[in-house]
Amino acid sequence: MAGKVAIGLIGAGRIGRLHAEHLMYRVPGAMLLAISDIAPGAAERCASDFGIPAVEKDYRALLDNPSIQAVVVCSTTDTHAGIIAEAARRGKHVFCEKPIALDLKVIDSALEAVRKAGVKLQIGFNRRFDANYRRVWELIREGRIGDLHTLRITSRDPAPPPIDYVKASGGLFLDMMIHDFDMARFLTGSEVEEVFTLGAVRVDPEIGKAGDLDTAVVSLRFENGVIGSIENSRRAVFGYDQRVEVFGSKGMAQTANNGANNARVSGPDEVSEDLPLNFFMDRYVDSYVREMREFVRCVAEGSEPPVTGYDGKMPVRIGKAARLSYDQHRPVRVSEIVSEA
Repeated sequence: MAGKVAIGLIGAGRIGRLHAEHLMYRVPGAMLLAISDIAPGAAERCASDFGIPAVEKDYRALLDNPSIQAVVVCSTTDTHAGIIAEAARRGKHVFCEKPIALDLKVIDSALEAVRKAGVKLQIGFNRRFDANYRRVWELIREGRIGDLHTLRITSRDPAPPPIDYVKASGGLFLDMMIHDFDMARFLTGSEVEEVFTLGAVRVDPEIGKAGDLDTAVVSLRFENGVIGSIENSRRAVFGYDQRVEVFGSKGMAQTANNGANNARVSGPDEVSEDLPLNFFMDRYVDSYVREMREFVRCVAEGSEPPVTGYDGKMPVRIGKAARLSYDQHRPVRVSEIVSEA
């Protein structure tokens, strides 16, 4: 196992299990040594399923293990920033699922701990590693689209999450649309300057009672002059709807939904094809592998992570601006959103 990056995994829920499988079988440069989870039996089941050598009840045991070079944080959102800071102080590199935190001051504190320790921090915006979005990014960088004029992102879930999750997750803007804010920055190569939000509760009244929205369109103005829009819905009855379009002076690029196959049936009454893949665990599985390979590579080579802590902070600022725009019925400049006192 010489030359591999030794990793500890914190959190054995749905996304933790996915990363565990990839680290054990699909990321050649990784050596997954241990896993921890506060839920009784969760880490044990994951370790048994994927052959992980050790199980710890407390994640601090992973941080104290001198053999572990890096940790992958898949615990609940409210624990992310604290674990990042603790890991950094112990000299561990960190991969953390989004968001870092829902409070900008807490994010700043975690990023400062990383800076002081000089460790690597990569945030889990996996869509940057999806082949469809990556190709659009390449086309823009190659100049094939020319001067970019507009961006349109569509992101709709097949079904809303449980209400308890909605209450704790940060809501539509900081849980769901946060991926789209990151993708908007990634594709345009520019920061968002101003947003304007229209939103509603059109899917589940309980989401509204929880203080959140389930349907929204956010218009964005970027510092480089590009105009964009993001449309989110918590329920698309036909499956996981994930598309992007960029338009510029030389043309346009757009992506379609991924399906289990690309067969199309043509008959006398209709032309039909199968529905899109049903959720992110199917749609983005390869992108999760690619992002983890990149994290392991940057730790091994000492290079800059492809998705930095700053990249983790900015979509939270944009999400807060989007929510403020909805609440106050006005355009909001992202510069208005500063770390809380």
